[in-house]
Amino acid sequence: MSGLIDAAGGDQFHGKDAVDNAREAWEESMERRLELLRDELRDRNIGHVSNLCGAKILKNQIVLRYWDQDIAIEWDTLSASLLANKEPCSTFDNAMLLYYLNTADGTSMADSWIGFRELPDGGFYHQAFQGYSGNKIAAIYGNDPDQLVRSAAKIGGEALPSLAPYAYAFTPLPRIRLAVALWPGDEDFPSRASVLFDASSSHYLPTDGLALLGSGLAGRLIKAKG
Repeated sequence: MSGLIDAAGGDQFHGKDAVDNAREAWEESMERRLELLRDELRDRNIGHVSNLCGAKILKNQIVLRYWDQDIAIEWDTLSASLLANKEPCSTFDNAMLLYYLNTADGTSMADSWIGFRELPDGGFYHQAFQGYSGNKIAAIYGNDPDQLVRSAAKIGGEALPSLAPYAYAFTPLPRIRLAVALWPGDEDFPSRASVLFDASSSHYLPTDGLALLGSGLAGRLIKAKG
């Protein structure tokens, strides 16, 4: 299973040896962090963790929906794979899923939306996040908002007409909702777009994880148009 960034249409990391080496180094570092996450989770009860993150238990597995796939996380090894064919998830996706299990505290979804700058420490990285999420969506769909309607439908978006002229909600993980809002431009103002988060999202992932989900959503929407 390809990683979230790959699946979203981001860099495929082909070509230069330096880029390949950088990815290998990142994955080695992430593997070390994964072992720390696994150590923390092993001290907890599978039923309690499942309840907090909105998942279900199948035998000795936590099963949840991740983007558009059913994922099984073996509790003995705390490794994730596709439920349908047992294909292992990437290092990246394993990390995202274990951070989700480890962070989830059962807080109810707020059903209100906030920008990235309103997440913990989000103000420091808001401009960068906007650059690779909302700005990209505005550039692709600002002059063709009807295409956003079709692309959002392709990847399971739920219309939110009260949020913006073109707005859609997505649920990449059971208790995390993201929204894309687009305001088409005119002669006086350029098009603008934002990726927003349910106000409870920081109870389920750290801010950098939410940034990656938001980037992944932007990439999926752009890929859907292609």
